[in-house]
Amino acid sequence: MLPLAVVLAELGDEQGPLARSTFDDWRAKGRAPRVIKLPNGQLRVARPDLNAWLDTRAQAA
Repeated sequence: MLPLAVVLAELGDEQGPLARSTFDDWRAKGRAPRVIKLPNGQLRVARPDLNAWLDTRAQAA
């Protein structure tokens, strides 16, 4: 399970990580990878879910 900070870093570019607000917007629109909310409120993304989501983004491009 990847912490959200790691996911944002991987989705970012050479200028820095993806903005949290952008990721939250994607989640609200159903365009983000599946997120798991832990009991303490932290968000995590499973590596297979992130990889599958990235694959679908690559196919759509």
